[in-house]
Amino acid sequence: AMAALKSRLYQMELDKRNASIQEAHEAKGEAGWGNQIRSYVLQPYQMVKDLRTNYETSDTQGVLDGDLDGFMAATLAMDVSGKSRAEARTDD
Repeated sequence: AMAALKSRLYQMELDKRNASIQEAHEAKGEAGWGNQIRSYVLQPYQMVKDLRTNYETSDTQGVLDGDLDGFMAATLAMDVSGKSRAEARTDD
């Protein structure tokens, strides 16, 4: 009887975990054009802007070469401050 109870409790916990994973997967959305993360302008001037944090730099070659430290720092600062992406966009 105890083994059956443990088995049912274990199955209930697995079902809960699977449901939360499925919910997160469904809420993820699609990676389409409207979910752009950065914009790159190379002509007539040079700028790379992170649309989530509003961080921008004119060092386009550095970004294209992989120097993303400023973008990562801005994202971490936004996460630490608790701001959402929408709040960060309206701070301009």
